[in-house]
Amino acid sequence: MKRLIVGVLTLAGVAVVACFSDRGSGPVVGAAECRVPVTVIDSLHYIIALRNFAFHPDSIAVPVGATVTWVNCEDAGVEAHTTTSDTTGIWDSPLLIPGARFSRPFPTPGVFPYHCTPHRDLGMVGKLVVQ
Repeated sequence: MKRLIVGVLTLAGVAVVACFSDRGSGPVVGAAECRVPVTVIDSLHYIIALRNFAFHPDSIAVPVGATVTWVNCEDAGVEAHTTTSDTTGIWDSPLLIPGARFSRPFPTPGVFPYHCTPHRDLGMVGKLVVQ
C-alpha cells in the first residue's frame, strides 16, 4: 500500500495541491504545475524545490534522521538540475528533469553546502544543516 502525502502549494496567492508518494517515482500534480512545495511534510521529511534556477528554500535546518527530497519544479523543457554536495562523495543526484525528484536521508549532524552542478556558476547553491 502506498502512502500519499498531500501538501498545499502557494504561488501568487493561489493554492495548489501536490501529492508525493513515499514509494512512487515522483510527484503527482494536478492541472497546475509544481511551483514551490511545502517545505515540511512531517517531522522527518522535508522538500526542497528546484525552481527558477534556485533551491527553495536555499538554506534549511533539519533534525538528525530526516530525509530530504529535492523536486525539480521547473517548467517542461527547462534544463535539468542536480543536487550535489560540495564535499565529494557525500551525495550527487543524477540530472533531474522537470518533475523528477531525488531523496536522501541524513543520519548524522553537520553542515552540508551543496549546488547544482550545471548551474553553480549561476548561483544555484544551497545549505542543509542537520542538527
